[in-house]
Amino acid sequence: MVNRRELNPESSPEAAYGARVRRLREDRGWSQEDLAGKVAYSSQHISAVETARKPPTLPFSRKADLVFGTGSSAESFEREWRDMRHGVLLEGFPEYVGYEGRAVEIRLFEIGLIPGLLQTPEYARALADGDVWRGSITPGQADERVSFLAERQATLARPRPPMMLVVMDESCLHHAVGGPDVMAAQLQRLAEVASLPNWMLQVSPFGIGARRSFNLPLYLLTLSDRTVMSYAESAQQGHLERETTCVLPLLTAYHQLQAEALSQAESVALFHQLRKGLP
Repeated sequence: MVNRRELNPESSPEAAYGARVRRLREDRGWSQEDLAGKVAYSSQHISAVETARKPPTLPFSRKADLVFGTGSSAESFEREWRDMRHGVLLEGFPEYVGYEGRAVEIRLFEIGLIPGLLQTPEYARALADGDVWRGSITPGQADERVSFLAERQATLARPRPPMMLVVMDESCLHHAVGGPDVMAAQLQRLAEVASLPNWMLQVSPFGIGARRSFNLPLYLLTLSDRTVMSYAESAQQGHLERETTCVLPLLTAYHQLQAEALSQAESVALFHQLRKGLP
């Protein structure tokens, strides 16, 4: 075959996906034009997916499952696409996000970094680029991570948005991400969000010491039926807890944390103070 590009399926999830499309296509004796006609995409698109020059999409994956008959099997292209999409996320987090999008109240506590739902695109990109630099994710996965966060943020813009209660450890504000311009815009973003009627932002100051309720980030969700669940992460995985007897003590501890934290007015004043102090 002229100009056939050989692939290393182990080089990336996209390359593995493309190699499998090519293998199944060739097993059936189809050309790229043949497959293009069956999935209603151009042959150039097929070539780009097979050679990992273009990432697969959900619509493409579903059509590939139809023509290859893989839709109801463990070899589903849609399943592979979802694994790729969530491959840079901790186990358990996609499940949490599904509930987050339906919650009527969201309580967050974060240490070290601005909570994702409050991050500017530039701050989120700087974090993702840092992970690329360390070699923990690929540039394509960094794009997916930033896009996924934008989708989470967009779900908050509903006709009846959830009540957002956020307590940030003071370390979140001092951990420099992306340089002074990025941090200045991020601090301004926090001040702007605090003025919205459904947001309450508070800072847990260093001075509260051992009275801080949590030593790890924690998310608490309340659904429309008043079900409460919690989500917490270790370095390897996330855990969604639905058992009321386990979640209610966390809710109590969160209320105690709010009582110890700076008021929203004091927190906003701190945002402005730190922003003015940037070089």
